[in-house]
Amino acid sequence: MAKKIQLVITDDQWRLIESLRGKMGESDADLIRNIMISWLSEKSFITLPRGDDGKFYFVDLFCGAGGLSKGLEMAGMTCTLGVDFDKPATRTFKSNHPNSAIFDDDITKLTDSKLKELVGNKKIRLVCGGPPCQGMSTVGKGDPKDPRNFLFKEFVRIVGILKPDYVLLENVTGMVGRKNQSIVDGITREFKSLGYGLAARVLTASHYGVPERRRRTVFMGNRLGYATKWPVQTHDGVQPVKTVGDAIGNLASDDGEIFNHDVESARIMDETDLARIKHIPEGCGIRYEEDEEAYLPKALKMGVDWKKMDEGRFRQTKYQRLDRKAASPTIMTGRYSYYHPVEPRFITVREAAAVQSFPNDFVFEGTISQQWRQVGNAVPPLMAKALGEA
Repeated sequence: MAKKIQLVITDDQWRLIESLRGKMGESDADLIRNIMISWLSEKSFITLPRGDDGKFYFVDLFCGAGGLSKGLEMAGMTCTLGVDFDKPATRTFKSNHPNSAIFDDDITKLTDSKLKELVGNKKIRLVCGGPPCQGMSTVGKGDPKDPRNFLFKEFVRIVGILKPDYVLLENVTGMVGRKNQSIVDGITREFKSLGYGLAARVLTASHYGVPERRRRTVFMGNRLGYATKWPVQTHDGVQPVKTVGDAIGNLASDDGEIFNHDVESARIMDETDLARIKHIPEGCGIRYEEDEEAYLPKALKMGVDWKKMDEGRFRQTKYQRLDRKAASPTIMTGRYSYYHPVEPRFITVREAAAVQSFPNDFVFEGTISQQWRQVGNAVPPLMAKALGEA
């Protein structure tokens, strides 16, 4: 029987292998790796430590409540630091990431020395986050003095200090498209100046086990010469998408508690609205005149002059009930966005969080309105997990 030997490759040694991949091309690097594995397969096994203590550390900028961090931790990574100035959101982040440091102030006040103090001697492998879309949408438009540029520039500044191997940014779907190519080029150029190759793609959360049709632009890149590897879709074509019913069917945590599920705050206070919603079938709402004609009796008509409605303008669906047999539309930041599939009320924070794929033991802090903002702004954890595992 062959004797097994544990071969430990240090971070520096592994980075050397990765740099060879970048210089020689992926096929050559794969050949080198395959030769190594083939030669060692009968004699040993390889442990490739991610850091000195075997952990893959990351920093989450503009972290909010921590949906992105939660998903990356589910993928086996370790959050070292979260940064956000929204105090209720950072309280939520801290309560759900007790071992992570938090900087709950304006990111422009996070000095180089303070950053290094918070990170300590850990090797940061990834810097991730979602800079506000206003900042990213102005990159590449030729006005370096535009104040909305500053937050994106802060992300770039911190990447320049920490020099992680990988970067990950997420933002609204409108970021990628022919008319916004200058924005994508500007963002790519910023990171290229630091040595990072970057790629962008629009991803749909429901393709990764999230019962929600949320679409987000994701930028991923590295300074190791790797081509960007995107997560493989696990649902919708591979297996059916998760549904609202899957999400809200069981809201209890492992110890039986249900958090952030204040049904009283989800009541419909307006009597006319309450009467109308009782006529709306599951999965339906009122967006066009034919919807009103189909669902509402004459006494409850909305009094809209449908003929004057501009078809070219965005119409917001009124009285939208979720459908237990389908994925949800994008969860918004307002508590009055969606109605329960069958009950005469709005959905609760807990139900919205479940649709966003937050675990049932993830507790949100702050007022009901603050909790809703945290849920609506979050990256769905299961989507983040897929990105972390890519």
